[in-house]
Amino acid sequence: MTSTMAASRLEKKKQGKPRHLTADEADILDLYERSVQDTDHEVSLITQVWNEIRGRRCTHIREDFCGTAAVCRAWVGQHPDNTAVGVDLDQPTLDWARSKMAGELTPEQIERVSLLHGDVLTSPCEPAECLLATNFSYFIFKTRDQLRRYFETARSAIKEDGIFMLDAYGGSDSFLEMEEERDVDGFTYIWDQHHYDPVTGDVVNHIHFVFPDSTKIRNAFTYEWRLWTLPELQELLLEAGFSEVRIYWEGTDEESGEGNGVWAQVQSGDADEGWVAYLVATP
Repeated sequence: MTSTMAASRLEKKKQGKPRHLTADEADILDLYERSVQDTDHEVSLITQVWNEIRGRRCTHIREDFCGTAAVCRAWVGQHPDNTAVGVDLDQPTLDWARSKMAGELTPEQIERVSLLHGDVLTSPCEPAECLLATNFSYFIFKTRDQLRRYFETARSAIKEDGIFMLDAYGGSDSFLEMEEERDVDGFTYIWDQHHYDPVTGDVVNHIHFVFPDSTKIRNAFTYEWRLWTLPELQELLLEAGFSEVRIYWEGTDEESGEGNGVWAQVQSGDADEGWVAYLVATP
């Protein structure tokens, strides 16, 4: 893969006539879901990993840093036995998610989703079969002690045969201060790697949106993270009490050079300019 974090992870093909929005009428949470979230991919990968590692179907997930709870919503829609819990600190975003559920899920499906307003470090709930920390949100923990504590909390929040799945990004382009544009359905998504500090590993990333009438929403979302590496993450997961960490890497389409949507366990990866990988930790 040759694209940076934004394109390699979030490439989505839209169908139908583009909706020509303007900055004044756009909903940034809707824009985020349309340009960033790929729930079919997430649900498919959960199913694949569980089949490969546990040899059975997963039914109950917990989505940490869930935001609009897009994966929770997709998960309960996949099977009548599936249940989901989403945890997030931002109450207005959870309210938006509940409104979204009311419009796209049946009452029975809504009953199988619980959204908790709280800190992922302190929000107790029933142990999950699969705990998700995706979209790199856990990068908000900038020290080894902070991140280890979160991983310890995650270890205690899954069943004894549960699985903890999280994603990470990297590659040579991830260390650059640069912008990358991608056309979506009626607007342009811009991933802005605004700042990188090689001494601390701190990054500041923004998401901007631009519309056909040239209006813009700048800094619609801002992320102040530490750019963690895969070796660091694997070490911290093991230190937090997990017994094994697997790395899932996406294959490459030979013609396009982009990801082909096929994920497999690997022992080593390619030195791409941009890559996204999944870490799967088991007790």
